Amino acid sequence: MNPTHIRMIAAELNVPASQVQATGELIAGGATVPFISRYRKEATGGLDEVQVTAVRDRLEQLAELDKRREAIVKSLQERNLMTDELQKGIAGAATLAALEDLYLPFRPKRRTRATIARERGLEPLAQWLLEKAGNTGAGPGAEEVNAMAATFIDAEKEVPGPDEALAGARDIISETVSENAEVRAELRTMYLEDGQLVSRVARGMEQEGAKFRDYFDWREPVRTAPGHRVLAIRRGEREKFLHMEIEVPEERALIIAARPFIARNGSGAAADQVRLAVQDGWRRLLSVAMETDVRLEMRRRADEEAIAVFVRNLRELLLASPLGPRRILALDPGFRTGCKLVVLDEQGALKHNTTVYPHTGGRGADEAGPIVKDLVTKFRIQAVAIGNGTAGRETEAFVRGLGLPSTVVLVMVNESGASIYSASEVARNEFPDHDVTVRGAVSIGRRLMDPLAELVKIDPKSIGVGQYQHDVDQKALKRSLDDTVMSCVNAVGVDVNTASPQLLSYVSGLGPQLASAVVAHRDAEGAFRSRKQLLKVPRLGPKAFEQAAGFLRIRGGDQPLDGSAVHPESYAVVERIAKDLGRPVAALVGDEKALAGVDLRKYATEEVGLPTLQDIAGELAKPGRDPREQYEAFSFAPGVGKPSDLVLGQMLPGIVTNVTNFGAFIDIGVHQDGLAHISQLADRFVRDPNEVVKVGQKVMARVTAVDLERGRISLSLRRSSD
Repeated sequence: MNPTHIRMIAAELNVPASQVQATGELIAGGATVPFISRYRKEATGGLDEVQVTAVRDRLEQLAELDKRREAIVKSLQERNLMTDELQKGIAGAATLAALEDLYLPFRPKRRTRATIARERGLEPLAQWLLEKAGNTGAGPGAEEVNAMAATFIDAEKEVPGPDEALAGARDIISETVSENAEVRAELRTMYLEDGQLVSRVARGMEQEGAKFRDYFDWREPVRTAPGHRVLAIRRGEREKFLHMEIEVPEERALIIAARPFIARNGSGAAADQVRLAVQDGWRRLLSVAMETDVRLEMRRRADEEAIAVFVRNLRELLLASPLGPRRILALDPGFRTGCKLVVLDEQGALKHNTTVYPHTGGRGADEAGPIVKDLVTKFRIQAVAIGNGTAGRETEAFVRGLGLPSTVVLVMVNESGASIYSASEVARNEFPDHDVTVRGAVSIGRRLMDPLAELVKIDPKSIGVGQYQHDVDQKALKRSLDDTVMSCVNAVGVDVNTASPQLLSYVSGLGPQLASAVVAHRDAEGAFRSRKQLLKVPRLGPKAFEQAAGFLRIRGGDQPLDGSAVHPESYAVVERIAKDLGRPVAALVGDEKALAGVDLRKYATEEVGLPTLQDIAGELAKPGRDPREQYEAFSFAPGVGKPSDLVLGQMLPGIVTNVTNFGAFIDIGVHQDGLAHISQLADRFVRDPNEVVKVGQKVMARVTAVDLERGRISLSLRRSSD
């Protein structure tokens, strides 16, 4: 571990360096973020998942920086360009931008105007001009400068006169100015702090680019431009509807660029030549480079912001309340093609499928009702799940009109991504003898039973809770989403005897190959009776077992603790507690009263400290507790099924489907989500929408505007109508 990196990260996170060191060592040893934050609290000082992830990511970033630093040092040394001053600067560079600025003058480059001028022998003239311009007071006059330039006339080198010599010297100076690390750093700061993001409509695109109308004539500070706006403007530019640029005060930029090269009170013809070179260097080279750098920085910030939004929404969706094991009748709605209907048992297994046509009229409509009622009775259905896509509200009305028993729960289910799943290899492997319509209906039903177990089978980007997810850094997005899914899966825990390979693959320490091996062993040998039996799975060794065991549950097995989140490495401690209380471990599990009187401090050791003991006591009190909230039924307003049904001022029940930095999208049951702008989320000022709403939250929303032509619905969650 690099001590400098450890100290830097500790300062950034405001935690002791020892905790960062221990966390880094665990990560280097192959430990996962969920395992470290849950089972290594003594080592890390109780760092949570967010902090452990930050340590991991920062260590990787700094390692990449060091890798680039080593490559630059090697390049400079091989070409005998390294100096003590340069080496010191490179060693102290804290960011990639600072490192690249130092290397820029020495980077092998294509043939430039400055390169050509150097080939013509004009570098000494450029150095003479810079030296004279850097002196205070009056410098040489025009005659002396022209006379000096005349000494570089060389017809063979294409320098026919003093004007051409001075032009070449200025090209060298322009490049020197543009590659100065001090100038670049100061200009970059100015761009970020004082630059203006400007967006204009591209010529002739006023009609075609109407969806970007808000940005046809837009200006705001770079410093405060929100990520969603940056991404929207970038998309408009990419699609050639908008032109985007960063504006800064040119006069101030020229002062910054000239400062290291022209003395404050310097004057004369040499200073004038350098001043012309600075202007050229700024307009032709520096301004372009700085705008590129700042665009990248704005993109990076916007990506981070968008990914954070996606991660928060995905977490809420994955941890949505499960209905639990129920006999489900699931319908994937449709008009002309009918509603695909499936019956699932308590474990989500497909028991029956058919198609009904309640919306086509005639015989199909007449037969649909009796078919559904018969299936509800025959399979003793406990809940009906209806997809919220096309014909969803109409299908809901149809089912409600059948007069099903009051014990049957009727639920509209968000079907985003169900079609992606139905056409996937995972779905084909699960249901090789059924088409995509059956698979989609199964996915809808299973989502109601356990959203997490079903959604892990779908690419998170297809679930529909992101913000410009296709515009951001895809590698960074995938990593953050994978981290989030793993965090959620391990927070809930996984029943090793019922879980799909996809769900098991997100368990700490497993991954796709070991998950498949676990399922194959389960299929061949029968259900696991204990966690120890996992060690019999091919290629699942002690390290993977250590990482995974605490997150895997075995219900009704040989060891009562295997159904809890207590890690096998701590079983001995539990056995000591049970022995001291004079009762078997099985009797201790779930007995809150007995555990309340235990003095945990007497069982603390160096390996098992008080934080872990408190976790063990909490888990023993409520073993295998699902951290997700209890399921609550929800219904949309009857009689409101399409945007034209909406009335201004109408109050409607809705479900938050997506939270962005500018507001929340809410499904009110009209096949088009409405937007509650951040200013309409509460009767107080809201800085962050996540303060007041989350994905899956049930709300009462007031309709404030309906634009049928543009397909926009505006909503408000404010109690006051001002």
